[in-house]
Amino acid sequence: MIEVKIDDTRLTAQFARIIKGARNASPLMAAIAGIMMDEVEENFAQQGRPKWQGFKYTPSEKRGGSSAKLLQNSGQLASSITPSSTSSSAVVGTNKKYAAIHQFGGKTSPHIIKPRNKKALAFGGRVVKSVNHPGSNIPARPFLSITQSGENEILNKTSQYLRSLIY
Repeated sequence: MIEVKIDDTRLTAQFARIIKGARNASPLMAAIAGIMMDEVEENFAQQGRPKWQGFKYTPSEKRGGSSAKLLQNSGQLASSITPSSTSSSAVVGTNKKYAAIHQFGGKTSPHIIKPRNKKALAFGGRVVKSVNHPGSNIPARPFLSITQSGENEILNKTSQYLRSLIY
């Protein structure tokens, strides 16, 4: 009788490494969250990719400066974006309530505007105690988006990670 033994120790170890890496892809997910964060930061820097719709007035008229950028009046929205990741997911997001209307667009509710620190509001030569605002139509300005280049970077990072599990 002829007996052939195959030593599959290395192959079994490699499969175990692949399975372990697939079950806990934390390094990959952290890298993907970083890529997504870079994409969002670049969206703010370029004022959208494609360009966001502007105001009916120029940003410099609103803020009094020529370097004003859309969605960055105070900088709070851009600075509120945070990345996070787990062993199986990568996310970027914000906790700002008003972020969704800028991301998706929409109409704000009618509301009354009252002075905060004075007894009256003054604008256009008028002085009033309050103003009935009809609401505003806010165009979508998707800042939580990824370009084709970003998607390619994520695919490349994923390929590198999977290759690292094999070798």
